[in-house]
Amino acid sequence: MNDKEKQGATHKKETAAIKTIDDIRQMRKTAETLHAQGNTIAFVPTMGYLHEGHLSLMRKGRELADTLVASIFVNPAQFAPGEDYDAYPRDPERDAALAEQTGVDILFMPHKKDLYPEDYETYITQTHLPGHLCGRSRPTHFTGVMTIVAKLFHIVQPDYAVFGQKDYQQLAIIRKMARDLDFGIDIIGGPIVRESDGLAMSSRNKYLSPSQRQSALELYRGLEEAKKAVARGETKAAALIETVKKIISSAPETGIDYIAVCDPDTLADKKFIDRPALMALAVRVGETRLIDNIILYPQVDNPG
Repeated sequence: MNDKEKQGATHKKETAAIKTIDDIRQMRKTAETLHAQGNTIAFVPTMGYLHEGHLSLMRKGRELADTLVASIFVNPAQFAPGEDYDAYPRDPERDAALAEQTGVDILFMPHKKDLYPEDYETYITQTHLPGHLCGRSRPTHFTGVMTIVAKLFHIVQPDYAVFGQKDYQQLAIIRKMARDLDFGIDIIGGPIVRESDGLAMSSRNKYLSPSQRQSALELYRGLEEAKKAVARGETKAAALIETVKKIISSAPETGIDYIAVCDPDTLADKKFIDRPALMALAVRVGETRLIDNIILYPQVDNPG
């Protein structure tokens, strides 16, 4: 196929009507047929209520493979009692339109009763990574995440799967799971997508009142101040955490779950910034729990 033919094929994929599948067996059979025809599959799992962050992951997936599959499923297994499973925003018609506009070939929208029948009892755990950051206050969350992602991997059978770096811990855990369980899937990270004022895009942002949204901006401002402090030569994690804590705590209706500086691979806490480190945080603004993160580079490693 020459360059012109390749461009035409890509254009055709981007403009073809999306196919929606809600049956597990049909999705698995479709994936098997695609592979038998020599097609590769990129997969973007989501819980819906799509925003530009999700769409950026889909565009990345579109570049990677012949067929792009996205899923929408609000996974009950990753919500603890009292969390916002029932209230989690849903708009499947809007999501389908956005996915189609972004070049998704197949939208997989399975039913809860099929993924978790009444006698369901098998869950995936991991030893170390879930014990840090969000896992400390949400101890069952990542078991639910790993379980649904593993199930979707078996059904969709992707060659590539794309996850956002805003959920940094989730990305690290899925990468480890894919390696440990020999899925043979390339796990790709997509960068954080932010609103024009810096707020990391999240489906839960819709919960915020106008005043709460202003308070939420302090999360990114705190991270940026930590970045500036490191550029000035600060290397003590405790000092950086205190800087961010003061900024966020000064905003109304904020409650800090954690602010941590840790190793980007192991997620273990670090005392000093002696090499690139992850600064991650989780903060409640009103009743809404938001997460964000940034990589801090010590002066000698700062890429500019």
